[in-house]
Amino acid sequence: MPELKPTVTFDDFIKLDLRVATITAAEPHPNADRLLKLQIDLGDEQRQICAGIKAHYEPDALVGRQIIVVANLAPRKIRGEESNGMLLAASVADGEETTDVVLLAPSKAVPAGSTVG
Repeated sequence: MPELKPTVTFDDFIKLDLRVATITAAEPHPNADRLLKLQIDLGDEQRQICAGIKAHYEPDALVGRQIIVVANLAPRKIRGEESNGMLLAASVADGEETTDVVLLAPSKAVPAGSTVG
């Protein structure tokens, strides 16, 4: 198992805005072999995020799924595409190689934009 990261304070943790998002579209990133471009619905706004899950998920199978995202992460250009958030996923590794990626999601459907806490 990977080592735990350094401890953060509760005040640091509560700065994160974790939200439920619904994936409305997904496609391969045009400039990266491992990334998918996801269009997500956060209830009151639509966004694009880029995620390194291409080896584990087919784009068409993601449409309509709900995921958990860090909604207040600063935007970042990833290989020429803007990413406005980050999805949460569990990674299973066998040594240095990631063998599976499991997207974190609510156990039942909730409105897009619902808070996670």
